[in-house]
Amino acid sequence: MTLQPRISMITLGVADVAVSTAFYQKLGFKRSSASNDNVTFFHMRGTVLGLFGRDALAADAGLEPTRPQAFEGTALAHNLASRDEVDKAWAFAVKCGAKPVKKPHEAFWGGYSGYFADPDGHLWELAHNPFMDLDEDGHMTLPE
Repeated sequence: MTLQPRISMITLGVADVAVSTAFYQKLGFKRSSASNDNVTFFHMRGTVLGLFGRDALAADAGLEPTRPQAFEGTALAHNLASRDEVDKAWAFAVKCGAKPVKKPHEAFWGGYSGYFADPDGHLWELAHNPFMDLDEDGHMTLPE
């Protein structure tokens, strides 16, 4: 057996599920009715984003909870069709309460990107990659 290369769900450990849920709803994410006070699920065009208490997520994995670091070594990316869309999305996220981390700029790899953090410090990159097309659902298409 092998694993199919896909991610069905991304779960973020958060300090306060209600606060984080409100933030993502301000961004425009649609909360699923499967959510409750302990976990929130958002529809994400082929993937689900889950918000779960950080300590509860550690316990579920059989790990001791740790305090978040300034940088956890992970960033979620949202690719957009143009630099203008990146600028507008970044400004909107900051208006919704995101912490500005790095203002959109010309990236060393030839694209355009910027970063913001959610209330728990989870990094989101907003990017325009002129070398990768987006399909009709906004997913990146990689060359074979």
